Amino acid sequence: MRLLAAMSGGVDSAVAAALAVDAGHDVTGVHLALSPDRQTLRSGARGCCSVEDAHDARRVADELGIPFYVWDLAERFTEDVVDDFVAEYAAGRTPNPCLRCNEKIKFAAVLDRAQALGFDAVVTGHHARLADGQLRRSVDPAKDQSYVLAVLTAEQLAGAVFPLGSMTKQRVREIAAERGFAVATKADSHDICFIPDGDTRGFLSRRLGEQPGPVVDAATGATVGEHGGTYGFTVGQRRGLGVAVGDSRPRYVLGIEPVTRTVTIGTAEQAGVTEVRTARPTWTGPVPRLPFHAEVQLRAHGTPVPCTVSAADDGGLVLRLGSEQRGVAPGQSAVLYAADVERGDLVLGQGTVVSAGHPVPA
Repeated sequence: MRLLAAMSGGVDSAVAAALAVDAGHDVTGVHLALSPDRQTLRSGARGCCSVEDAHDARRVADELGIPFYVWDLAERFTEDVVDDFVAEYAAGRTPNPCLRCNEKIKFAAVLDRAQALGFDAVVTGHHARLADGQLRRSVDPAKDQSYVLAVLTAEQLAGAVFPLGSMTKQRVREIAAERGFAVATKADSHDICFIPDGDTRGFLSRRLGEQPGPVVDAATGATVGEHGGTYGFTVGQRRGLGVAVGDSRPRYVLGIEPVTRTVTIGTAEQAGVTEVRTARPTWTGPVPRLPFHAEVQLRAHGTPVPCTVSAADDGGLVLRLGSEQRGVAPGQSAVLYAADVERGDLVLGQGTVVSAGHPVPA
């Protein structure tokens, strides 16, 4: 097959490209220039897309003896990922930019361009598996990235190759070291790549400005504090609320209302939900027959919980959870996995969370 290897400059994409070459494929490497200021050097393990990352990717491509190119997608990345991130927070939601990047950049812009150039598929260093065309978890649960890939359609997955899903991260680094790749010990990037200092609240404040409003206690309706912007909070948040309530019980963010700029907080008992409603879902394979039982993962590093999935009147999904959960924020992705033991690592699809609470009695 003629494959395009997306090479970020990290160890995972380097080994993925090497394994594709070893398998006898015709491989071309490409580095995605996503930052408008790539001359800034990488800061520790944070961030990506720096000039250093581009050089690391080119060095691996030279060692593999494959052609290498840099594609400038900074403008599209800004529009589809960064601007979307800011707009979602401004609307009181909590987006996942890695999921949006996979959907809009790596498996839309890149895959579309690759196929237009005659490539059969795109190779990435994601830790996930494809078996019989279906997306499954990585064998390394600590590094599994199926959650952020669940937004992909069956057609997009048909144009993807994930060589690392059947091995641990330790083995990936061992392979890189055996080949003499300089990136074998390179730290993983983490957090949000376009916020290299990790200060999400500061980043949003610079984009959106000060937008003060009240912090309200759900139990009493009393204003117990002030904030500088609802974008500094997410549903389920406990730390950094900056308020003092009469008793010593911890408080959590229960809701965010960007129009009135109100952040509502409450106790742990008030924070639990048993029903989640999503927007229209994306299915990674055949559309399941509703209703059905599944396991749902509500955060990128969350623990899956049993649920019953049924159709909502607006085309979305209603998830009845098997146990009460906290921190389910609108804007997050609810990723569905098969419920049975034999297929428990199979990704069925996902829907963006619209609301969460308790079922309304009939």
